Amino acid sequence: MISAIQRQEDGTINLTVNIPFEDIKKIREEVLENYTKTAQVSGFRKGKAPKKIIEEQVDQDRLKEDILKKLLPQFYLQAINEHKINPVMAPRIHVEKFEEGKDWQFIALTAEAPQIDLGNYKENIKKITAKSKIVVPGKEQQQVNFDEIVKELLSSIKTKIPSVITEQEVDRLLSQTLDEVRRLGMTLDQYLGSTGRTAEDLRKEYREKAENDVKLEFVLQKIADEENIRVEDKEVEEAIAQGKSEEEKENLRTNKYLLASILRQQKTLDFLRNL
Repeated sequence: MISAIQRQEDGTINLTVNIPFEDIKKIREEVLENYTKTAQVSGFRKGKAPKKIIEEQVDQDRLKEDILKKLLPQFYLQAINEHKINPVMAPRIHVEKFEEGKDWQFIALTAEAPQIDLGNYKENIKKITAKSKIVVPGKEQQQVNFDEIVKELLSSIKTKIPSVITEQEVDRLLSQTLDEVRRLGMTLDQYLGSTGRTAEDLRKEYREKAENDVKLEFVLQKIADEENIRVEDKEVEEAIAQGKSEEEKENLRTNKYLLASILRQQKTLDFLRNL
């Protein structure tokens, strides 16, 4: 395999990967064999048509897509192992060369966890939490404002988030909004018109939100690691037991890793609040 790596200034990793024609040819035969087993061709029983006939009739674009589905994960994994990369996201794939009878080439954009300098975050957050620890007789004790803590935390640390991670989160937010708009029986244009925004306005708004959300996620993870904040199996099971229905409980059981991650974030926020 021939692959090349380029690291961008913001931490985005650009992998250029070649897929040799011999590998393409081998998988092509396997895909065609699978087509033959299920194909229904006039004059032949199901799965009994000659492979040559199937090859002549098959949609070539579909054939290439099915070949890629088998080859892309394999060659992407080889590339990240070759360059000793530990990605924290699914790659954004773009096929560059897709010619018949030649090697194919694709570009994968990915990223590792960013480096984070926490600075004097504890001292700075203590200035926020200090007022909640002052007890004045006859007055209600002030509660810590999480938004203030998060704002102070993000201004205290230094990091550079790879743009490919931010853009992936922007796409997720946009997709989520589009689903919600469709459920309301509206088009995206109707929704934008009702809010007085353009598609570019919405993407800009979500990019700002994504940058802060992604940064906060990595910062909380860094603090949890440094402070040895852990989530025990018992805590996960207790959270599952609090599900409002059996369906919700089963969904939580299926996504235990995600649930543990959310619980760990919450414990880290509690740690910050109690500084």
